[in-house]
Amino acid sequence: MTVADQTPGEPRRMRTSVKGPLMFSAFFAVLAFIAVLIFASGGTARAPRFDLAFTGAGIAFIVSLVVAAMLSMSHKENADHLGKGSGVNLSSKRPGHGGPGIPDDGPETSDDGR
Repeated sequence: MTVADQTPGEPRRMRTSVKGPLMFSAFFAVLAFIAVLIFASGGTARAPRFDLAFTGAGIAFIVSLVVAAMLSMSHKENADHLGKGSGVNLSSKRPGHGGPGIPDDGPETSDDGR
């Protein structure tokens, strides 16, 4: 389903919705804000550095939003014929294909031939 196939009024799927990447980015922005606020101040004796915390949160928000958008745009559904067993060596039941149907040739030997 592409964006052109959607009808107005129906809820979008998570992949085509904007909520998923925004929530993902907001989570990392809050995480970066808290981390920078704690670690940039250098302890409790100094004032918290809100300027660095907001800068770190903004950078984290933008970078994670771009990464989420790139990943959602690069997503492509697999073709239907790929799940039908048309590949090589998908069945281990046929003899000669590395499955349990191969007869045992004898006792196993170690790698050095003993």
